[in-house]
Amino acid sequence: MPSFAAALILNSLAASIAIAQSPQHILSNHPLVQSIPTVHESAIQARRILHLSSVATLSTVFPSRQPPATFEDRPDHLAGVPIGLIDYYASCEPTTYDPTILAISIATSFKNSRAGSNVTLSLRYHPPSDHPPGDDIYTYSPANLPRFSLVGHIEPVASSEVQEYGTDRCFLNRHPDAVAWKPGNAIHESSWARLAVEQVYWIGGFGDRAYIGWIPIGEWRGVTQEEIENARLVGEHGYERNQLAR
Repeated sequence: MPSFAAALILNSLAASIAIAQSPQHILSNHPLVQSIPTVHESAIQARRILHLSSVATLSTVFPSRQPPATFEDRPDHLAGVPIGLIDYYASCEPTTYDPTILAISIATSFKNSRAGSNVTLSLRYHPPSDHPPGDDIYTYSPANLPRFSLVGHIEPVASSEVQEYGTDRCFLNRHPDAVAWKPGNAIHESSWARLAVEQVYWIGGFGDRAYIGWIPIGEWRGVTQEEIENARLVGEHGYERNQLAR
């Protein structure tokens, strides 16, 4: 009897340890899992999200010095404090795939950028509203859906590039209301700019089924248009579980 009781206790402890450890498999890349998408496959997913979306969070850092006197009543002691604000973007550049942004000179993000701040553009995947039912409560959990940040800096788009890429048409196709503040408008000074991407940080979902980590810029830019068009994310028509995973 004592040995039987001891066996029950050991089994109970083993089950408790397994339950306690399981969240770690969700939050990190577990070495025993073979179905995690590769870095390139994750880059395809990221580029598809960039293609599908058109709104993201643009984050900058307040400069160490106050800007010249303006209408802005900025509080003191903001030096080095990050701020993230929603902004429009469009994917209009056919070679670098750097996001195109309509930079409003008076906007905080672009003031900080002009003062030398690095910039991140953070995106997350939003499943279609008519997506099929999930396998469980985690299928469409925001914690399990892919998101990523593009790290870089803001730089102007030359007028010759605006003409070459059809920037006006491309951007306004995604954001028709932006016609009111495109360059040359009577409301605010604005210009076409790009986020020159230098680094890509990706969280594909839970670590037991998705890649989490940096995507080399070569992989980001090496994704083809065909790969983007053929890829499907969870909830999209034609999506198959583990379709990207090896």
